[in-house]
Amino acid sequence: MAGTLAIVVSLILLMYLAYRGITVLLLAPLMAALAVLLSGEIGIFLPIYTDTFMKALGNYVIQFLPIFLLGALFGQLMADSGAAHSISRWIVDKLGERHAIITVVLACGVLTYGGVSLFVVAFAIYPIARDLFQAADIPKRLIPATIALGSFTFTMTALPGTPSIQNAIPIPYYGTNVFAAPGLGIIASIIMLAGGIWWLHGRSARARLTGEGYGQHDEGDEPPAGTDDTPDSALSHMPLVLALLPLILVIGVNALFTYIVFPSMNMSFMTERFPNLEPSRIAGLWALIIALTVACTTLVISRLGRWTNLRATVNKGVFGFMLPLFNTASEVGYGAVIAGLAGFAIIRDAVLNVTPNNPLISEAIAMNVLAGITGSSSGGLSIALQTLGADYLRMAHEAGISPELLHRVAVLAAGGFDTLPHCGAIITLLSICKLTHRQSYLNIAAVTMGAPMIALVAVITLGTLFGNF
Repeated sequence: MAGTLAIVVSLILLMYLAYRGITVLLLAPLMAALAVLLSGEIGIFLPIYTDTFMKALGNYVIQFLPIFLLGALFGQLMADSGAAHSISRWIVDKLGERHAIITVVLACGVLTYGGVSLFVVAFAIYPIARDLFQAADIPKRLIPATIALGSFTFTMTALPGTPSIQNAIPIPYYGTNVFAAPGLGIIASIIMLAGGIWWLHGRSARARLTGEGYGQHDEGDEPPAGTDDTPDSALSHMPLVLALLPLILVIGVNALFTYIVFPSMNMSFMTERFPNLEPSRIAGLWALIIALTVACTTLVISRLGRWTNLRATVNKGVFGFMLPLFNTASEVGYGAVIAGLAGFAIIRDAVLNVTPNNPLISEAIAMNVLAGITGSSSGGLSIALQTLGADYLRMAHEAGISPELLHRVAVLAAGGFDTLPHCGAIITLLSICKLTHRQSYLNIAAVTMGAPMIALVAVITLGTLFGNF
């Protein structure tokens, strides 16, 4: 009992201190150490740190460093080349201020589904959203929720082939790929998109009835829409075809290697050289790495001779991947330490036995709880799979549930309670929009937790009744 209490105390402190702004890089090892000390296992404190925490952290970095690095680089290239601006401006021009909410959601959705970092998208889209909402007389307090719907929901966890890190994390644990359960993913995406749009339009209509309008906000220190302070702002008029090409390549090349190239290859020569390698379990990551590499290369080649400072863009993108990677890796190290404590066995058995005949429900609960505690979908997902992934895969095989369905439920669930108030992405988004939790958080929660939870329940129900599709 004392061991279980120690874990609970460390989790609560991790959540509280992260909300107070302390970096997870420091919190994860400290809270892991606290859990060990409170559990009375002082004698093995140093071995747990060096052999458990650091090994788990290192293994995660080894496995996912290329995805984080290439994803950050691609996002920066899309922003600085003007591709992100061209795509978002084209959508705005086609739909206009009359459909301001759906315009912003679709602009964010296209960019994030194509592999652009949600933070890059938020910075790129906010000035455009601000002008659209002001022209349409829609309250500014709805802008963060609108950006969050397009960036943090269906394109992050549900759409088949999305290159988000959340969709890549289950691959080595379940031997799946980013296109897992495509039919169910599309259904979940429709529910999230429709539910979020319905909510935002309802809030906008109510504000119009009360005469709220855009509201009084000090916009004096904000750049006008369409400006760009990146090193290559002069490239903002990139032709639409060239701007869309890298996004198409991310999805298309990924699908090509996932469904045609790798399945048709005889990979026995790989296992002869690397006997511990299981190509079928890692091929999904390989496909994503190749796709992002091709997209980055294409983007650079298409703008050769027009970059004013390509080196600055590359450096900024590469340096930008380190903090997200090591934040998540530290959380994985924390999870490995917790999983090694005696008190965790009680928690694990309780979670796994919630629905012994349907691991999907148990998995959904575990992912939601851990994502909520860490304030991070990738962090919660990584901790849960590090500690319980093998158990869920075994239970799924016993229940006749496909790993693809397990993959999709895990990712959808991680995108549920991850946007609690202490979530770093939410804090950053509100900072970009110069708004507060009090002004905007209720609407953010409705579109990033309410609609995704409905989608999750629908996928679990359909998957249980009809299997993976």
